Amino acid sequence: MPSDLRPSVARPADVERWLGELQLEAGPRIDRDALSAWDLVLDGRRRCDLPVTVILDPALGLICWVHFAPPLGDMLRRAYRKLLRWNDEFPFVKFSLAEDGRPILAAELGPAGLDRDALGIALVRLVGVADRLLEESAEWLWKGGRIPDDLTTRPRRNAGLIDRYAPDLGELFAS
Repeated sequence: MPSDLRPSVARPADVERWLGELQLEAGPRIDRDALSAWDLVLDGRRRCDLPVTVILDPALGLICWVHFAPPLGDMLRRAYRKLLRWNDEFPFVKFSLAEDGRPILAAELGPAGLDRDALGIALVRLVGVADRLLEESAEWLWKGGRIPDDLTTRPRRNAGLIDRYAPDLGELFAS
């Protein structure tokens, strides 16, 4: 492929700049082999404290990975069916299981068009899906499946991010 047609490659400094421009506080960058990763904690409009890992592989692109719930243990078969159904219902994200049995929600971004806004939309898409699935995933998140009473009144750490990109994701944020 001619060099002028190849997608530009994002660098770790680009991702750090984008996170800053999106007003997101990331943990320290972790570099291993050719990969760089940052840990974030994001809030949706309904669900709080989503642990997100942003992983950059300059050769392949970016993946935003949400640790959606604790390990599932004995509920695995029923949970697996639910994850497969959600894969059909929510385009542009993937549900899977980590080696330890934790459900993972991910959005992958190829190198073409990778920029601050693509990252912002991907992160808001993930919290939007988590918000939409709050009731269906409550049994995985809280003892007895009871959603905490104070969940709706907690301050949100990234409301501006959601306000900025929710209009681009009307399917997730429509009332």
